[in-house]
Amino acid sequence: MAENEIMTLDEYVTWPQKYIDSGRLDNDEGYKIDVGMQLAKARKAVLRGDDNWPDEVKKGLSSNLVFWITVQALLSWIESKPRDALDAMKALWSKDATPIRDRIRNFVPRVQPGPGYEDDFNGTGTRLRLISVLLMALDYTKYPPYGVTYFEDAYKLTEHPMPPKRTDEGTVYEHALGFLDSLVERAKANGFDRPCNRLEAQSVVWAYHDAEERFGPRDQGAPVETVEEDPPSVSPSPSLDELAKELMFEVEFLERVEKLLEDKRQVIFQGPPGTGKTYTAKKLAACLAGSEERVRLVQFHPSYAYEDFVQGYRPKLIDGQPGFELKDGPLREMAEMARQHPDQKHFLVIDEINRGNLAKVFGELYFLLEYRGEKTRLQYSESGETFAMPPNLYIIGTMNTADRSIALVDLALRRRFYFVEFHPDEWPVEGLLHRWLEANNPDMEWAADIVDRANKLLADRDAREAAIGPSYLMKEGLDEEMAKLIWKHNVLPYVEERLYGQTEEQLKEFGFDSLRGRSGSDGESSEDGGDGEADGSADGSGDA
Repeated sequence: MAENEIMTLDEYVTWPQKYIDSGRLDNDEGYKIDVGMQLAKARKAVLRGDDNWPDEVKKGLSSNLVFWITVQALLSWIESKPRDALDAMKALWSKDATPIRDRIRNFVPRVQPGPGYEDDFNGTGTRLRLISVLLMALDYTKYPPYGVTYFEDAYKLTEHPMPPKRTDEGTVYEHALGFLDSLVERAKANGFDRPCNRLEAQSVVWAYHDAEERFGPRDQGAPVETVEEDPPSVSPSPSLDELAKELMFEVEFLERVEKLLEDKRQVIFQGPPGTGKTYTAKKLAACLAGSEERVRLVQFHPSYAYEDFVQGYRPKLIDGQPGFELKDGPLREMAEMARQHPDQKHFLVIDEINRGNLAKVFGELYFLLEYRGEKTRLQYSESGETFAMPPNLYIIGTMNTADRSIALVDLALRRRFYFVEFHPDEWPVEGLLHRWLEANNPDMEWAADIVDRANKLLADRDAREAAIGPSYLMKEGLDEEMAKLIWKHNVLPYVEERLYGQTEEQLKEFGFDSLRGRSGSDGESSEDGGDGEADGSADGSGDA
């Protein structure tokens, strides 16, 4: 921008609109949301007094929003005086209605950096930049980061009053929040949808620091291609089309799952092992959520209980004495995160969902899964507290249909989930191994024929649900020797367990060399190779 140039607030919010509409503002500044979410997690750890709270705080500050030396000064204080630091952090992040100005005023004098870092926490701007980032834990849309240069430039450019001289950090920050509120108000008055909150307004202030590069000349508006000042800390999530290419699925399949999720909010991927259920669930969840930070994976098992999943009392030393505290499980934690950010999708991926005692694990959630928005008291609710499943929390479960040791999913749960089949002889998994080998290892494509042949034999013996998934052989650098090792030590034990009671002669049909010869693939079958498998006929005779 030209030196001494002046803008009205209306001009200030109009100029970057093309930049905002292009999506570049979200890409450039969207990483702040991830920082805010990590700090919200750290805040919970602090308020609960978890032993790992310093690590969670450190994770939340591992971004380019704060100068690293200032972060080190704070961490040195936490390390040297953990009890004092915990008390101060609890006061800064308390759940009461203490004004932001007072939170900052009370926090600053309590920070005492360790030896060697005393000078790195001096200066109103230095301290406030760090504290403003910490305040993102309360609500990052209301309390965005502060940078003294960025805001003072904005004040000068728009002739907005400067904060009073020789004032404290709390007053400076509240002054900045007032300016951001003015930008949101002027944008709305001019018919613009954005910036619609303080975080978006702060991102505009940030972007104005390199305004000519980001927005373009005043008479041209903003270009789509811009130069980032600081690259985001996470990569943008892929689109469904991009994810479909990565998974080698047709995009129509992913769009169908997305539609099912929007209807019931819950789906279960069911099928034999090795069909990519968990991998697809995690990738799709991150894609639809827009960030891996809004996805959490848990795995059920026979000893997994309601207290692990929803809420329960856990042992804890209290003032040096054994005691118990009420702790939220992943379901409640994700629900709270989703409730705090209703404009974002959040996902809970439950691996091996049918390995747990579902009635015991879900409890009253059976009702809440079907009636989103309804409230009920949880088993460990205190003081009449009620709980509801937020509509922006989605669940993707995975279920292994080949495991006979687990109970069937009861009808009550089946009614609350859509079930999506992952089977080697059904779309979209059908032919996946052929496609993957063709693209990544064409010399080994014949190995897919072996898997197909084995699955046909399993189906002929009424064991279709025990089919062999493609992921067993979807290995980088796969060669014939490695394929035979995988078959002998991974696939065959699985097949033998599934066909328990059949004769040794019947099981020999599933030998690697036997299947390779019977499939008629890649010439004659090889020698036994020392794996003890029976050779099949080279001309393909003896097919079942």
